[in-house]
Amino acid sequence: MNLFELDDVTYRFNRVVAVDGLSMAIPSGTRVALLGANGSGKSTLLRILDGLYVPDSGRVRFLGGELTAPRLADETFALDFRRRVGLLFQNPDVQLFNATVFDEVAFGPLQLRLPPSEIRARVMDTLDRLRLTHLKDRVPHRLSGGEKKRVALASVLVMDPEVLLLDEPTDSLDPRSQSQLIDLLMSWTDGSKSVITATHHLGILDEIADRCFVLDKGRLVAERTPADLLQDQDLLDRTNLIHVHRHRHSGVQVHTHPHMHGL
Repeated sequence: MNLFELDDVTYRFNRVVAVDGLSMAIPSGTRVALLGANGSGKSTLLRILDGLYVPDSGRVRFLGGELTAPRLADETFALDFRRRVGLLFQNPDVQLFNATVFDEVAFGPLQLRLPPSEIRARVMDTLDRLRLTHLKDRVPHRLSGGEKKRVALASVLVMDPEVLLLDEPTDSLDPRSQSQLIDLLMSWTDGSKSVITATHHLGILDEIADRCFVLDKGRLVAERTPADLLQDQDLLDRTNLIHVHRHRHSGVQVHTHPHMHGL
């Protein structure tokens, strides 16, 4: 059974089409990258998969069951779905609203009405894994951008979701923090979990994805393995995932070569 299936899905912001007749299937237990330049529809698609946006037309199914507004409004279904599917927003400030880092990470488990001892154990274990224990009493909005991103991720991972949706997870992170985050996500995925990452950074594809879906102006234009995709410079150029550098040599000769985002 597929994890997600989308059939001819369209979503508009007012009159602007963000996702345009999109059809795709994502198998369970896979690592998927959603690729595209800014405005390609990646973030909107993640919110559709997370049930935050309901399409104007078309169907979205999660493990065979259709995601509809009435189902998402049902408290029992919504609680189970939110436990199983977690979303990390691109901007962590959207996600952080508690007084301390500890409270931020504990918020999700509290909604599950777990015993206090289990909540504390989960929170402390997650803070330790993301190297955040020393910040547990800090106010989230006073942290650096990279620290906020890690706290937001901790608030998702503490729920131990089956599906992790990541919107540009390496943005605002220094190279070392990016590497640590990728290592954490690789260790967290054990074949029983799925990670869907929206990004325009091609340099991390081999580490985060087994399959890539390329979006352009809200439409699916390609589905490839990372290796095949990185060899298709024409596709990458057409979808604004690479740009061409031009250099003049000896005052006359012009040399061009492609530059990939994230490399």
